[in-house]
Amino acid sequence: MRTLACVVGSVLILRVLWDAFEAVVLPRRVTRRFRLTRSFYRSTWKTWSAVARRIGSSKRREAFLSFFGPLSLLMLLCVWALGLIAGFAMLQWALDSGLNVSHGPAGFATYLYLSGTTFFTLGLGDVTPVAPTGRTLVVIESGLGFGFLALIIGYLPVIYQGFSRRELNISLLDARAGSPPSAAELLRRHGCNMEELDRLLRDWERWSADLMESHLSYPVLCYYRSQHDNQSWLAALTTILDASALVIAGIDGGAERQAKLTFAIARHAAVDLAQILNTPPRTPVRDRLLPDELTRLRATLVASGINLRDCGEADERLSGLRLIYEPYVNALAHYLLVTIPVWIPSEAAVDN
Repeated sequence: MRTLACVVGSVLILRVLWDAFEAVVLPRRVTRRFRLTRSFYRSTWKTWSAVARRIGSSKRREAFLSFFGPLSLLMLLCVWALGLIAGFAMLQWALDSGLNVSHGPAGFATYLYLSGTTFFTLGLGDVTPVAPTGRTLVVIESGLGFGFLALIIGYLPVIYQGFSRRELNISLLDARAGSPPSAAELLRRHGCNMEELDRLLRDWERWSADLMESHLSYPVLCYYRSQHDNQSWLAALTTILDASALVIAGIDGGAERQAKLTFAIARHAAVDLAQILNTPPRTPVRDRLLPDELTRLRATLVASGINLRDCGEADERLSGLRLIYEPYVNALAHYLLVTIPVWIPSEAAVDN
C-alpha cells in the first residue's frame, strides 16, 4: 500500500510540475493529447456553458460567461496547489519518515497537514519530520511553494497584458465597423479611401498574428469575454475575414494584396484556435450570405462608392474563400457561445 502511495505521489507531483511548465513557461502550443490543464478546462467549461445555455436573458448569460475565464484561472492554480500538497503528503506517508507530534499517532491527515503548511511556507512548527528523508522532502516542497507564488505573480500580468492588447483593437473597430461589427459597415465607412483601408487591414494583420501567438500560448484567453456584450475577439476576427474576402473577391481599386495577407493570417489564427480548443469544423446551419443578401450588400457598397464586381467569377471566388474559414469560426462560436456577426448590419444597430 505504501509503495503504491509512493508511486502515485511521485507521478502526481511530476505531472503537476510538467503541466504547469507547459501552461506557463513553454511559449508554444502543446500537442500532447492528455494534459491536466486541457482536461480541467474541457470538464469545467462543459458544465459552465451548459448552465449558461439555460439562462434566458442574453445580458445575464453574457455576464455569467464573463466570470469563467478569470475564475477558471484561479481554480486551475488551486488544482495545481492541491495536487502538489497531496503528492508530497503521499510521499511522506509512504516513506514513513516519522513525525514529531504532541498528541496521538500521526495518520495520513497529519501528513497532509504537514504538506499544506510546508507548501504555503507557514512555518508553524507544531508538526515536524524526524527522519532525514522527511526533512529533505520538506525543504523541496517549501522551495516549490515559493516557486508557485512566483509563478502566480508572473503568470497573471502576462495573461492580462495579452487581454488588453487584444481588446484595444476591438474597441477601435467599434467606430470603424459598427456594434456589432460587420464587413459591409467596415467597407462602407471607408468608402473610396482605399489607402485608409489598406492601413487598417495591415493593422489587423498584426492583430491576428498577436492573437494567434498569445491565445495558442495561453488558451485561457479564449474564454475571456470583451467589455461589451456585442463585441468579442471572434466577431472581430470574423469581420476582418469577411471584409478581406470581399476585397479579394473583386472590389475595384481595393487593397487586394494587403487583403490577401490579412486573410491568410486571420484564417491561420481561426484554424489553429479551433484545433487547440478541439472544435472540429462546423458548417453554419443557415447560409450567412444568401443570394438576395449579396445583392443588397452590393447595393450598399455601391451607394458608398465601392464597386463589388457582379459576375459569376467574383461570386464563385467569394464562396470559395468563405468555405475555408466559416466552418472554423462557426465551430468556435458554437463552443464559446459567441454570436458570429452578419455581413450587413440591421438598420436598428447603434454604435457603442
